[in-house]
Amino acid sequence: MRVAILGAGHIAGKMARTLKMMKQSNPVDYSEINYAIASRDLAKAEGFAKEHEFKKAYGSYDEMLVDPSIDLVYVATPHALHFEHVKRCLEHGKNVLCEKSFMTNAKEAEILIEMAREKALLLAEGAWPRYTPFWAKIKELLNSGIIGTPQSLYAGMGYPIKDVHRIITPELGGGALLDLGVYAIHFARMCFSNDIEKIHSVAQLSDTGVDLQHSITMLYKDGKMAQLNSTVLAVNKRTGIINGEKGCMIVDNISNPLCACVYNGKHELIAEYKSEAQLTGFEYEIMACERAIKSNQCETKELPHAEMLEVMKIMDSLRIEWGVTFPSDKLLNL
Repeated sequence: MRVAILGAGHIAGKMARTLKMMKQSNPVDYSEINYAIASRDLAKAEGFAKEHEFKKAYGSYDEMLVDPSIDLVYVATPHALHFEHVKRCLEHGKNVLCEKSFMTNAKEAEILIEMAREKALLLAEGAWPRYTPFWAKIKELLNSGIIGTPQSLYAGMGYPIKDVHRIITPELGGGALLDLGVYAIHFARMCFSNDIEKIHSVAQLSDTGVDLQHSITMLYKDGKMAQLNSTVLAVNKRTGIINGEKGCMIVDNISNPLCACVYNGKHELIAEYKSEAQLTGFEYEIMACERAIKSNQCETKELPHAEMLEVMKIMDSLRIEWGVTFPSDKLLNL
C-alpha cells in the first residue's frame, strides 16, 4: 500500500505522521505506505518528505500523479480546491481519499462520484469519525436501551480560528460549517435515522460573507430532534449528548470519540466505555480505503457515496438559508 499526499499543509502533516506510525507498527504490510508528497513548492515538498520519511517528493501535483506506483492519493488542500484536485487525480487513474468537507457543494460531489464510478476508482471522504471502530460500541449502546429510546441529541464543535485565512475566505470555502459543522451533521446522522422532516437554522456571518457560528435544529419524522452548534469564535468541548427517557450518553469528542459515559435518570454515572488504543485516528480511514481498493470498490462501506452526497446537500440547504455563497457555486450555475 503506497499512499501519496497532495498538499503539504497542516492536515497533510497529521496524515503523514499517521502513515509513519502505521509503518512503524506494521513494517511488513506498510513498508512503503508513506510513499510520496507533492507541493507547488519543491523545497517545501522535500522538507516534508525528509521530516516524515517519504520516499519521493514532487514540486507539482501532475508530476506526482503520473507515478504508476501510487495506490491512493490523499487530497489535503483547502475545501475550494478539492474539486479541481480530486478531478485531476481521477483523470490520472488514481484512487482518492479527500479530506472533509468533501466538496464545497453537492453538484461538485455528484460530478466526481459519477466520474469515479465510470473509471472504477475509489473515491472516499476523510470524515474520520465515520471510520472509528468505537462508533460500533456507541451504536450498540444506543440500541441496547440503556438510556431508553433516544429522543434528542446535541453536538457541537468550536475553535477560536476566525483569523485563519482559509476560514474567513469565501474563495477557499471558508466558514464554520464546512470546517466544523460537518462533524456535528455526521454525528446526528450516525446516531439517528436519516428521515429528516424539517431543518431550522440561524447563522452569524462575517464581513466576508461566511458563517462564523451557527445553530441548527433537525426534526425527524419519528419525532426525534437534533441540535447542532459550531463556532470559529470560541472554544467548545466537542461533546455529543444523546438523551433518552431512562438517561443520557455523553460522547467525549464527536470528531474522534474515545470515551462514552452513560448516566441514569438521576444523573448518576452508571457506565463508562473507552475506545481501544489508536495511533491518531486517521489510520482507520486509510485502512478502510485499503479494504475497498482490494475489493475493487468505488466507495467505502463506512461512508458510501450516497451518504457523502446527502451531507453535502444538507450543507448546501443551510448555506442557501444563510445567504452564504462560494465562487464555485456560481461556476456551476447553482
